[in-house]
Amino acid sequence: MSATALIGLQWGDEGKGKMVDILAAEAELVVRCQGGSNAGHTVEVAGERTVLHLVPSGILSPTARCLIGHGVVLDAEQLLKEIDALEARGVATAGRLLVSDRAHLVFSYHRELDRAQESRRDEKIGTTGKGIGPCYEDKVARCGVRVGDLDRPEALERRIAQALETKRSRFEALGHEPPRLEEVLASARDLARRLAPMTVDGVTVVHEAMERGERIFLEGAQGSLLDIDLGTYPFVTSSNANVGGLLSGSGLPAQALTRVIGVCKAYATRVGSGPFPTELEDETGARLRERGNEFGSTTGRPRRCGWFDGPAMRFAVRVNGVTDIALTKVDVLSGFERIRFARAYETAAGERHEALPSMVDDFEGLRPVYEDFPGWEGELGGVRRYEDLPAELRRYVEAVEDYCGARVRWIGVGKGREHIVDRGEG
Repeated sequence: MSATALIGLQWGDEGKGKMVDILAAEAELVVRCQGGSNAGHTVEVAGERTVLHLVPSGILSPTARCLIGHGVVLDAEQLLKEIDALEARGVATAGRLLVSDRAHLVFSYHRELDRAQESRRDEKIGTTGKGIGPCYEDKVARCGVRVGDLDRPEALERRIAQALETKRSRFEALGHEPPRLEEVLASARDLARRLAPMTVDGVTVVHEAMERGERIFLEGAQGSLLDIDLGTYPFVTSSNANVGGLLSGSGLPAQALTRVIGVCKAYATRVGSGPFPTELEDETGARLRERGNEFGSTTGRPRRCGWFDGPAMRFAVRVNGVTDIALTKVDVLSGFERIRFARAYETAAGERHEALPSMVDDFEGLRPVYEDFPGWEGELGGVRRYEDLPAELRRYVEAVEDYCGARVRWIGVGKGREHIVDRGEG
């Protein structure tokens, strides 16, 4: 058995889509395991930019089959839009894109409730309003509707009616009318016709692939610091975005996992609210945002930008058992005179802490303790060998791996699939 998991090590937007696209050539099956259409994986091939929210990024590799696993909450309307866009560009999905019958469905009432709740919060979470949280709430409350319910008309109507009834009082308290049952049912029936050919028992698909000796790739969404249990709670996503969530959301046994690839930027970004110790609210932060085109691929919102946060990264490497790091967007840092690396935090009283706080209130007043590195100059897009990178950049890369405890194997030097330095096996 040989399976690889790929996860984000920061607050999302690390460049996971590009890395999945690069590495999918090594896989026969790519599985998206958790999250929903709040994810935005961007891949650029031959100058053409593709943004995928639900379809696994492996779909751009002609040899890979793709499965949306049962850990995903599926906005089927968004999925079908992505499929139509891919087919229009000549990317075949029929027979290659599969959907687990155990995946829970996001409906209009989830999206409406998500937006209404966020608008009433005094302390904004920064939700995308895509209905992800309310759908996971239904899943845990055992009143959700799954893909496999779509071909059971009587059960489908009963389950949707029950779900709407449980939400009636919440909609009324928020001053909103809940969607009408007939409208939701009509939409569900339309979705059923198109989803039927791709609906499968996802667990069986994964295990039969293992029995055939196929290489399996687990594609994570969001980032480890947004994990519902281990992230900067409550400013987190609604799923387990760490390696445990990928195993649970795919049905893959732990002993099948042979490699965990963690993706992180050479600096740090965050979308929405929540603690961000190294955030730069100055000209340097604005320069990072402009050079890195740091705007959300799902929301379009400008990302908060800052220097590399070592304690946060080391935490993510440890809890996920990362074996290899992909360090992306080092080209964005070209031309900076000084590159800063946070090695610890310091309180207002002068106490030094080298671990990521577990409670959000403990971030209050923390200041990063930086180590400074000399910057580097020059265009990096044409570099393919590690030895040809500027010496100052190599020193920075080696500081990242020494501090975090995992080897940096891949280094992103540009936007495209080809803009990668692969150091090979260690």
